[in-house]
This record gives sequence, structure tokens and C-alpha cells, in this order.
Amino acid sequence: MNSSKIAFIGAGNMANSLIRGLLSKGAAPANLLAFDVDAEKLQLLQTECGIGIGTMAEIAAQADVLVLAVKPQVMPEVCSELAALLSNRPCLLISIAAGIPLLSLQQWLGAETAIVRSMPNTPALVSAGASGLFANAHTSAVQKQLAEDILQAVGIVCWVPQESDIDTVTALSGSGPAYFFLLMEAMEASALKLGLSSETARQLTLQTALGAALLALDSDVPPSELRKRVTSPGGTTEQAIITFQNKGFAELVYEAMQAARQRSVELAENFT
Repeated sequence: MNSSKIAFIGAGNMANSLIRGLLSKGAAPANLLAFDVDAEKLQLLQTECGIGIGTMAEIAAQADVLVLAVKPQVMPEVCSELAALLSNRPCLLISIAAGIPLLSLQQWLGAETAIVRSMPNTPALVSAGASGLFANAHTSAVQKQLAEDILQAVGIVCWVPQESDIDTVTALSGSGPAYFFLLMEAMEASALKLGLSSETARQLTLQTALGAALLALDSDVPPSELRKRVTSPGGTTEQAIITFQNKGFAELVYEAMQAARQRSVELAENFT
């Protein structure tokens, strides 16, 4: 990866996270390039990170990898322009746009283009992201490793065996941070109703969420076993868990994730 030229089309939050993550992993600023229609945003990125900037044509001409980090609605136009720029040489394309299937990307970029679809999530902003990846048949093993290295700069990477799994990844880790934020929001609000101050409720809620995640990551047993270990028979935790279960907590989570997955499928259909 250290010798590859990686160019970003779009310089929003996710592109910023990836660029800064790559720099923290030892990538040379000279090997990172970016383009964005917002010249002020682009200039700030260059000033703070020392990377190269230019027009889409200028950075595409140098790139071994192009990361498509633009909004889905402008992806057809961007890809059509890139197809003309890349017609004479191989280049790996990594799309981090939600809801755009490989079929559409290949139609816009060329049927034999090496493309990796990625579904990162917002914790990438603090180098704690989780990304699902799927590559088309034209992507080599070397290119797959390169895509993995790029996304690992901001968190963990999981390859999925079929493209439709990206819709499930979207429902799980892509949308998942919001589920935890919702639970934290509800816990904090409940603590306020039960008499804690706003500051104490916020601190204890956030630290509890962090501690639970770290404990689960450090453990060799699944969350179900960790839950059992902190749920003493007849104790306070058991009463809370019983209440969750009686209200259909697991079923509600499944229905919510199923709804998110279905919406991901519907969004993809808009581009086919």
C-alpha cells in the first residue's frame, strides 16, 4: 500500500477519516490525492494533511486506487466522467456510497473495471469503524488486499461472500451506531427521570456503553454468556432483562434491522 497512489473523489467526513487514518498508519502524504467541488474544504485538507489536490482528471491520471466518496445521487455523473479518464489503464475503484450495486457501477465505469463495494460506518471518524467489503470478479487478490489495507486504517474489515450481504452489513454495522445511540439516549433520559443529574447520567451512560463494548471485545465468550455472568438470579439486572424480554426486545431488534436491510435493497433498485 505504501507505494500506491490513492485518490479520493469527495473530501467529506468519511474521506477525511480514511486519509487521516492512512497517514497515521504510515502512508506518505505524497501518495494521497483528493478532489472535491468544495475548494475551501479541499484546501483545508491539503493544509492540515499535506496531501496532493487537483481536478478529478488530474488526480485520476495518477491514481492506482480511486475511492468514490461522493453522495449517491451524483455517483452516475462522477463515474461516467471517470470512465473516460480511465479507459486506457487499470485502476481499482472503491465505492463507499450506500445503496449503489455493482451492476450500476460497472455500467457507468465499464464492465471489466475492478470494483470493491464497501459499507463503512461513522465510528471510522474516531478510528473505530467497521466495514463490510465485496469485490467484483475483475478485482485481483492484490487489489482486494489493497482495499482491505485502506479500510483497515480506520477500523476492522469483514469480507462478505455475496453482494446481497452488503444490505445486511448496512443494517448491522452501517446503521448500527444509531441503534446504540438510541439506547444510550433512552438510558440517559431514564436516569434523569429517576433522579440523577444530567452530567452524571451522561457520564455513566457513555462509560457503561464503552466498558461493555471493550469487555465484549476482550472476551473469548459471546455477548449472551457475558450477559448471563452479570445477571444474578433474583438481582437487579435480572429484573431489567426480564422486562426487556417480556416487551419483545429481541424481536424488535430483528424487525428494525430487517426494515433497514429492506430499505437498503430498495435504494439499490433505484440505480438499476
